[in-house]
Amino acid sequence: MKITDPPRSAERRKDDVLSRLERETDIWVATADDAGLPCLVPLWFVWHTEAVWLSTRITSPTGRNLRDGGRARLALGDTLDVVLLDGEVAVFAPADVPEAAAGALRAKTGWDPRGDSPSYAFFRIRPYAVQAWHGEHELRGRHLMRDGAWVV
Repeated sequence: MKITDPPRSAERRKDDVLSRLERETDIWVATADDAGLPCLVPLWFVWHTEAVWLSTRITSPTGRNLRDGGRARLALGDTLDVVLLDGEVAVFAPADVPEAAAGALRAKTGWDPRGDSPSYAFFRIRPYAVQAWHGEHELRGRHLMRDGAWVV
């Protein structure tokens, strides 16, 4: 898309976001600790039941930040095709994660953290805000979700 192209409609942007959430395997996960020290890592994920599900070690900086902070910012794409999701985090021990969510992650990535190490936890991130844009000409109208509800 070029800056001279007309901006996408809100409906098209939402469709594009949902398509990418289904299609892509990696998502950037941004968290911060209690002192505000940021952490940014790419993790495998799956979009399942209107939430991002991912897994990492609960002892890693990201795992601790997700558990203790209760929120995260997620990002797809590059600077020419941005998707940002802000979400609330719920933590699940391997024995407590819903089978459908663990199965969806396994089906998408080929990996089941439950068989890897007991230090892995599952994290469900329910978005409360979603933004999407292709360049400056799409900054207007970039907010697709607010307060957990799609605005389109």
